[in-house]
Amino acid sequence: MKKKRVNLLPKTPYNTSEDMMSDDQEVCLKPCCFFCSMREPDASLRRVGISNFFKEMPLCEDKEDHHHHVLVLSELWHIAMTQPNNHEFPSLGIFKCMANLINKAINDKTWLLTNQNIYIPYYAAHIIGSYTMNKEEFAQIAVQSGVIPPLLELLRGKISWVEQRVAVRALGHLASYESTFDSVSEYEQEVVKVALNLASTCLEVVYSEFVGVKKRVEYQRKLLTRGVGDLEMENRKAEEWGSQLQCWCLHLLNCFAFKERCLNLICQKEFLKELCNMWGGLVNHTSPAGIGLLRILCYSKFGRKIIADTPKVIINLGNISRSSDDWQYMGIDCLLLLLKDSDTRYKVIDIAASYLVDLVELKSLGDKPNVGETIAKVLLEEHSNNSNRHLQEVLDLKVYRRKKENAMWEEKLEERRVLVGLIKQEANHMFRLGKVEESLVKYSEALEVCPLRLRKERMVLYSNKAQCNLVLKNPESAISDSTRALCLSNPANRHMKSLWRRSQAYDMKGMAKESLLDCIMFMNSCIIKSKHIIPYHAARMICKQMDATWLFSAARSKINHHSSNNNDEDEANNCEENFHYHKNGLMPGLSTIIEEPFVAKEESRRKVERARRRIKKGNIIAAARPIL
Repeated sequence: MKKKRVNLLPKTPYNTSEDMMSDDQEVCLKPCCFFCSMREPDASLRRVGISNFFKEMPLCEDKEDHHHHVLVLSELWHIAMTQPNNHEFPSLGIFKCMANLINKAINDKTWLLTNQNIYIPYYAAHIIGSYTMNKEEFAQIAVQSGVIPPLLELLRGKISWVEQRVAVRALGHLASYESTFDSVSEYEQEVVKVALNLASTCLEVVYSEFVGVKKRVEYQRKLLTRGVGDLEMENRKAEEWGSQLQCWCLHLLNCFAFKERCLNLICQKEFLKELCNMWGGLVNHTSPAGIGLLRILCYSKFGRKIIADTPKVIINLGNISRSSDDWQYMGIDCLLLLLKDSDTRYKVIDIAASYLVDLVELKSLGDKPNVGETIAKVLLEEHSNNSNRHLQEVLDLKVYRRKKENAMWEEKLEERRVLVGLIKQEANHMFRLGKVEESLVKYSEALEVCPLRLRKERMVLYSNKAQCNLVLKNPESAISDSTRALCLSNPANRHMKSLWRRSQAYDMKGMAKESLLDCIMFMNSCIIKSKHIIPYHAARMICKQMDATWLFSAARSKINHHSSNNNDEDEANNCEENFHYHKNGLMPGLSTIIEEPFVAKEESRRKVERARRRIKKGNIIAAARPIL
């Protein structure tokens, strides 16, 4: 029998006005109900009721209560996300309850597949991770409540990648505290091995089990979108969750690498090479991902030794140090750590110096001052010969030339300023006449006489040199010159023309990520300066690179390649497509921001040609607001 009662819900930290019962709401007659306990006005009775519910919930076998349990866990998930520092539930046994629910789901498949119980392991692991995110004392309670073994079961993949994501998140929080790290490290060999494998394969798993399939698992779809999204939202959330799964695996590995544990497992050369491609994507820009782990490894003697013996990693660190990546300073830091170690310096000096030489005039990077001076100082340590041209260039620029200019009178420096302007005008004139090589020589000549203190003038000269090298199809030189120009800009990495030129150069080399990041910075500057008007060619570039850097692009290519190998007809089609691709001049490694074929009647030929000339001059712009 049910009776009516008036609203008795107290104003607790968990309640909002929408939670208040109406006067006509009916009383729940369940002997142990979470929501009824939450409505209890007496604080001590409410705590007793909630504590009893946490004890009884994993033991309940009544099928009618399963739906109620999912509702409770959904509410607990919301509370844990919004109030992770509230001590009430952790003190009443929520961790023990969540651990028991995960164990039950793993050990009883029939129960797991009954009604909506499939949602329970995800919510339970997520709640553990949320409450242990900020408070070490909560992490201690969680470990004492036995959450690690069930979380490890989820991490092993006993259910799906969705549960692996929240399990590695929770374990990463537990491993990040000094007092609970040892409890996680009891399983360190297995944890590290599983995390390594998961970081390497998770994107392929998410693509093959969810993104790339037509019939998706229903409960995963609802978890991703909270039941209110369409296919586009599912794909967007799957990309975000896949990136988080990978980055949280790397964070867990960071916890062990920081304490120099299991470095022999983490510092496998093949994995280090894979780390170079783990960057989190645009959907997870707050995580340093692969470069974060590489930096931690560079702080250890063993890590530096293995990294120094892997040239691909050194090249990747150099590319990051010359990019618009938010973690650019980490790439620089890694190279400097390798150069400061006498055992690794001479293994990496040739490659590292070829990148760092472009950064020696960088004043500051974010909140890090005197970056260029630090780089020059480290490069010139133990420099006793002139065999390395990059080191000699740094020595000439930062030592000899600086001393020479410091001894000059102001009148002499002013004469040089005037001379630089004249040479620059001559170079500009040659460029307009199509004499690009002669123009390049003149810009270099102007830089030789331009005083170091004239940073703005030097920035323009380097940027113009980059444009010449672009026209001459010398992308590496264009990257070097545009990087030097960006180092001279104030603030650093903000000169629009240099950003666009370096983006084009990276595109020529097929380096989509670096090209994309530069193009985003360029477009942001356009939005600020041009009132939300962006160049059409930049919009084309960013669309191209967004597709090339899609988080699942490698997984898609791998799966499609595997399928094509098993189908002779597909192979034939691929050959035809490749022939068509090369026939149209879109060669790999070259810029493919090319005008699309324009079909018009014969009498419209003049209009077409005029339109093409305007495109080449860069005067066509599209008034569009980019979605970044």
